[in-house]
Amino acid sequence: MLRIIDARTGEAVVAAPVRRGPTRIEAHVQGHGTGALRVLLVTDLLVRALELDSTPVRAVLTGEGDRAVLRAGAAALGIHPLEEGHEPGGRPAERQVLRVAAEGDAGADGVQVVVGDVLGEAPSDPTVLRLALLQHARTETVRLDAAAVGDAHDTLAGWRRAVAGWARQPSRPVPDEVRGRLRAAWEDDLDVPEVLNVLRSVADAGPELPDGARFETYAYADRLLGLELTRDIGAAP
Repeated sequence: MLRIIDARTGEAVVAAPVRRGPTRIEAHVQGHGTGALRVLLVTDLLVRALELDSTPVRAVLTGEGDRAVLRAGAAALGIHPLEEGHEPGGRPAERQVLRVAAEGDAGADGVQVVVGDVLGEAPSDPTVLRLALLQHARTETVRLDAAAVGDAHDTLAGWRRAVAGWARQPSRPVPDEVRGRLRAAWEDDLDVPEVLNVLRSVADAGPELPDGARFETYAYADRLLGLELTRDIGAAP
């Protein structure tokens, strides 16, 4: 069950309370730069995490900015499309409202989900940018310097090569212990950096973990991460 820290109270709350209506996630952005895209990315992660639990979700976009530029950047980053938000606080059936916004841009309604700033120039590859942002807790400031971008690029390329290789072996289920660690991470205030740490431990595990299980683990985690980790399957070595 996903729990998220409400910035207004500092307390963890259940993102989708039991026996309540659909969860509404409001992405509130000002402008259309990398910081605004990070707000949309956190919104996308919340949607993916809730949908993995079969929770009905409605994601909407509010705030100011060039919508065409913002939506184009979001699409390139693999962010699911958002509706335009018009009803303040959501529809009556949407009992839970999560409002995702940059730090200092607090709203009046719903659980406030704070997103840190982004400094530096975004890389040309949007999936590298996505991973560079995901490697930090959502409240941290991200600095997109050459080292951070290079690390994200190399990690993504290495994981895709590994996944393509593991896919050649017989499939095996995701180990229960690994699945539990993944879910415990993202359900704890959307701790995506810990999800990435779990994937690193799976890649480094000994021969007792079959390659087919490594493949299924990465494919499963990518339903949250959206990094196209299976993209190179079948490509020439």
